[in-house]
Amino acid sequence: MSETRRVPIGEYGLIGDTRTAALVAPDGAIDWWCLPRFDSPPVFGRLVGGDDAGSFEAGPAEPAVLERRRYRDATATLETTWSVDGGELTLADSMIAEVSGRLLPTTTLVRRLTSRGRPVEVVVRLSPRFGEHRVAPVRVRRRPGVLVIEHDGLGLAVLSDAPVPLVVDEVVVFAVEPARPLTIVVGVTDRSPLVFVPPPVARAEAERDERGWRRWADGIATAPDHRTAVVRSLLTLQLLTYSPSGAPVAAPTTSLPELLGGERNWDYRYAWPRDASIGIAAFLAAGKHREAQAFHAWLLHASRLARPRLPALFTLHGRPGPAERELHGWPGYANSRPVRVGNGAAGQHQLDGYGWVLDAACLLTDAGHHLDGETWRTMRGFADHVAATWEQPDAGIWERRDEPRHHVHSKLMAWLALDRAARIAHLRGGRAAKRATAWRAARDRVAADVQANGFDDDLGAYTAAYGSGDLDAAVLLLPVLGIEAHDSRRVVGTVDAIRSRLGAGGPLVYRYLGDDGLPGREGAFLPCSFWLVQALAAIGRRAEASAMFDELVALGGPLGLFAEEMEPRTGEHLGNFPQALTHASLLQAAAALNAATTRAAPT
Repeated sequence: MSETRRVPIGEYGLIGDTRTAALVAPDGAIDWWCLPRFDSPPVFGRLVGGDDAGSFEAGPAEPAVLERRRYRDATATLETTWSVDGGELTLADSMIAEVSGRLLPTTTLVRRLTSRGRPVEVVVRLSPRFGEHRVAPVRVRRRPGVLVIEHDGLGLAVLSDAPVPLVVDEVVVFAVEPARPLTIVVGVTDRSPLVFVPPPVARAEAERDERGWRRWADGIATAPDHRTAVVRSLLTLQLLTYSPSGAPVAAPTTSLPELLGGERNWDYRYAWPRDASIGIAAFLAAGKHREAQAFHAWLLHASRLARPRLPALFTLHGRPGPAERELHGWPGYANSRPVRVGNGAAGQHQLDGYGWVLDAACLLTDAGHHLDGETWRTMRGFADHVAATWEQPDAGIWERRDEPRHHVHSKLMAWLALDRAARIAHLRGGRAAKRATAWRAARDRVAADVQANGFDDDLGAYTAAYGSGDLDAAVLLLPVLGIEAHDSRRVVGTVDAIRSRLGAGGPLVYRYLGDDGLPGREGAFLPCSFWLVQALAAIGRRAEASAMFDELVALGGPLGLFAEEMEPRTGEHLGNFPQALTHASLLQAAAALNAATTRAAPT
């Protein structure tokens, strides 16, 4: 494959085992797989590192046409089918996940090849590369039936029932006969000894995994007309959860560009409290209470060392995010440089995070989950911190690299934090209820401040920041918060102004316009597009919101996966992929539509 090969971001499929994840191209190549964890260096990194960063190719060796790509119903198994002259070839890719009820002691990739009609020639090329310098493995050895690849403590055990042994960096061609499906297994470990999973065992485990996902999906409560999108988004969020700690990963990739050829390239292989909190709400709405509680448990663990301050992001194990740096010599996706690891937003003050976290705690309380003493002390500390600091400027939800400002969205979320803390305190009663009075007083001061300084009479809308004439699509959350009546002139005017001025065509909106200190202009922001659906449903425009939701869901393509952004003119996905915030926002929108339908139903 040439160095100029570029697969559109949105055409990749995701497979994973809740410890790591891989992206599979329509030609069957794994172009991104970090090992052994989401935030580890890639072993197959061609996505942003070029051919020198490695890939794992598996597909037809003869002329073929891509017929279809799909996930097997309600599973994490990705199926790619090609037609060839007189026959058909199907590649089923999966990893064994904890949801199957039996997490294997090692990450295990299973690639199953099946032909129909006649034998089909297949080409396989296994080219792992390691570390920042993309080096070939230092130790490769062969045991009977096993190819062992080792580098700096990481081991890959490759087993296959193919008639030709696989060789690192060499093209291997063989025929898959209709009566004899073939399987390639890659077991990964950073501990000795290596675990070898024979192909028959791997096939059985993959089938067990599919049954586990289907049982898990059967427990999802959602409206029938949105079920397909909701199930796929919840399943994606589950795949992007690091099961050893419960951390929600924002995306499994780094440096996929928000502008092709530009420098808006960030590392999202970390966990944001905001994402965890939205995930709690999404899982609760779908009846998945255990998953919601697991996210909340991670939040408590991750925030323990910084309380009452809430950092913007954490590592998978709840540590401070690493410093941001650039990988020199990496070409980037579509020549979009630099390629970055780490994230400079880790040290930012983001006021909105407290609102998300306290709202999630309130939702858990409303759902009947008692907050224990430690949890309540943590939430109480967050609320006190907001009451003491809400008047300070912050970096805002979009993590801009310019000077802190009085962001309207941040103030709205500070109001939400204090309101939800007071509500929880009232429900707890006793001494807790006495604190509610102070939090309500602070909440009311926030409301008065944002109403006096955040609304522009000429625009008829709340602006991005105090004294600014710009708009911010994050303010679309205004109708669902309760700071003002959802159908007030100011609220409806804000929704209409954002839709008009930040509209990107069709159902898409930009998150903001204007200078943000970086060259070029990014794509439409998909989470905000789903927030617009939520806002329209909240202000009583359910039919309009439903039509927009259907348009947005269609943009996910046949696999139902979404990046962070989209180029409005071409429909091409931009930014890290798949993006947890987009899928969580889709779930918020679906829940809002369901709630609007319930309110409108005759009694």
